[in-house]
Amino acid sequence: MTQTALVVSGLLILLLGSGVWIGLGLMATGGIGLLIFKSTPVAALLGQLSWNSATVAELSSLPLFVLMAEILFRTRIAASIFDALAPWTTWLPGRLAHVNVAASTIFAAVSGSSAATAATIGRITLPELARRGYSQSLTMGSLAGAGTLGFLIPPSIVMIVYSVLAQVSLLDMFMAGIIPGLVLAILLSLTIVIMTLIKPELLPKEKETFTWAHRFSALKKLAPVVILVGTIIGSMMTGIATPSEAAAVGVIGAILIAMAMRDITFAGFRQALMGTVFTSSMIGLIVIGAGFLSTSMGYLGVPRAVAEAIAPLNLGPVGLIMLLLLVYLVLGCFLDGISTIVMTLPMVLPLVVGAGYDPIWFGIFLIVTVEMAQITPPVGFNLFVIQGLTNTSTMQVAKAAFPFFLAMLVFAGLIVAAPGIVMWLPRLGN
Repeated sequence: MTQTALVVSGLLILLLGSGVWIGLGLMATGGIGLLIFKSTPVAALLGQLSWNSATVAELSSLPLFVLMAEILFRTRIAASIFDALAPWTTWLPGRLAHVNVAASTIFAAVSGSSAATAATIGRITLPELARRGYSQSLTMGSLAGAGTLGFLIPPSIVMIVYSVLAQVSLLDMFMAGIIPGLVLAILLSLTIVIMTLIKPELLPKEKETFTWAHRFSALKKLAPVVILVGTIIGSMMTGIATPSEAAAVGVIGAILIAMAMRDITFAGFRQALMGTVFTSSMIGLIVIGAGFLSTSMGYLGVPRAVAEAIAPLNLGPVGLIMLLLLVYLVLGCFLDGISTIVMTLPMVLPLVVGAGYDPIWFGIFLIVTVEMAQITPPVGFNLFVIQGLTNTSTMQVAKAAFPFFLAMLVFAGLIVAAPGIVMWLPRLGN
């Protein structure tokens, strides 16, 4: 059985490493494994599982949330968020650098994507903070870390994929991400405080001042996005709407915001629709491939073989999680987040559940490790995004992001030590 696991894992690495589309690589790995080791009718199984995976109710919210983000990406909403938050951060050690964290936290609630959050907020904050004399390493690093919140704060595309693959409630996943997302945002801001207290030269010498009238007046610019986020999250948490219904409301809200800002054109709306088709098709193919691979591995006994291989290590539950954290950090250096999840979940989830962990909790833990992978070289998507915005090297961005990587590592340990941070809201809802 161990030989089967090694063959399947090697085949998967070979296919994905050769540049084959992720979804097709997953399907091919499962199909070839069944043809070699079993007499299962691959074509019939693939057809049935493809239909089952593509018609999961939770998946219907995916294209709607993607469309909402695509529309807002083409508006001036990020500029409005910056203008509203800037007057409120000047009293903190680190001053306007905190806008990267606060703005990313807010925009994450309407984007669902880490790279989109970093790109949208960075287009506004990076040149503006550079103009005001803030250290480039501080602004790049804080944006790299805060941009990852797009994965953790609902509605998150990665959460939707995980809930489908792990067969857990999407609403519970969304609720589980709210408190961890806010706690992580606080830790990232605390990192800025510590860095700027140690090195005051990271900040400009002249300190901007704002009147209270200016501060409260600026908050009006947050109203559209706050109302949109409150409607989406509130309707789901109160049971008024399902995730799919809330996503539909989000699309309508995004269109209204774009129209009110006079940012929407027919060409722009068409681009948003095409972007939604491309992204949703890519993720849909990955979900189908992952579902087929998961079932194939079950037939082949791969999860059991992995469990038998780990058993002699005599790891306790915490030891297992620490081992998985190390594995995911290594994988994150070479693979994107969704690829990492779909590759490993069929083997890892049974081990984690067997060790007594809730699959909802593990989903959040896994997303945190994926967030860390977004800012680790050589394949950290947030690093590439910020590199493109600043014309610096990937390693310069990675060096700037390292303190925020450490903050996320501390946060991973925190939710292991205190799982209630993740599970309080889902349990309250149930």
